Amino acid sequence: MDLEAVRTFAAVVEAGQFQKASADLSITQQAVSKRIAALERELGVRLFARTPRGAELTIDGQAFLPHARELLRVAERAVASVRTGRRPLRVDILSSRGAGSGLMRGFHHAHPEIDLDVVMLLDIETAVASIRSGAIDASFRAVASPGRPLPEDIESVRVLDESLQLLTGPAHALAGARSVTVAQLVGHRIWMPGLTPGTEWAAYYDDLVAEFGLTIEATGPNFGSDALLETVADTPALATFMGEHIRLVWPARYGLRRIPVTGPTPVYPHSLLWHRDNPHPALAALRAHLAATATGLDAAGTWRPDWVLPR
Repeated sequence: MDLEAVRTFAAVVEAGQFQKASADLSITQQAVSKRIAALERELGVRLFARTPRGAELTIDGQAFLPHARELLRVAERAVASVRTGRRPLRVDILSSRGAGSGLMRGFHHAHPEIDLDVVMLLDIETAVASIRSGAIDASFRAVASPGRPLPEDIESVRVLDESLQLLTGPAHALAGARSVTVAQLVGHRIWMPGLTPGTEWAAYYDDLVAEFGLTIEATGPNFGSDALLETVADTPALATFMGEHIRLVWPARYGLRRIPVTGPTPVYPHSLLWHRDNPHPALAALRAHLAATATGLDAAGTWRPDWVLPR
């Protein structure tokens, strides 16, 4: 059904005359008559009866009027749902407990008037494809490893360097340390069952192993963070890595220790990715907020192993 014809029908009802409706719509009276005639042919009924007082609805026109108005309301809502600045800003974060989630909570606190839709996608390839298709507006990622550059239409900027911490149980050999150097970790078993081959975080830890000769094991099924915490707490020979901004809660009886890794400090480089032609005004606000809150970042802003001392 031609929505312009339906809109013209509603305008004639409102105006009471074809001539006044044509002025309200900024079209000719002949165009109004043609649209109404086409709509009547499609419906197979007469909608108006011409009288000396103007155009009056027939009984069929009266029956059609509430549905016509609902059609126009639905059409307006459909347009508004995708109109720039009217729909929520859709942003991908890797985990509800990770650094990206914290960055988005900070943005929401600073800009509560901006509607947000936060999603969680698994890998960078899916995130990039979703950005290019318009399914999401932005994503927090460690930019793809060397040999897998971002497409030319995808922009990225470094927004957070997250220091790594060692998580141990109370009986681990390093549990009493206030900090540990990377060299001290050589020979210790670091268990990370969530390392999925081919992901950007697996590539990051592969480079960490190659750089410092660490032992990272990804063996066994990944039953989630709760099972990981329980196993580390109960196994003196195991430890794991986590970012300083990861929010986890565990029972006090676990006695887990979060120990900063230093000398040098491994940092996980978070970047914001978006399509260069995305016009959503809230995306510009998000980028400005992240730029204002980012500190101690590598100037290059590209993904690579970056071992820096705290600044």
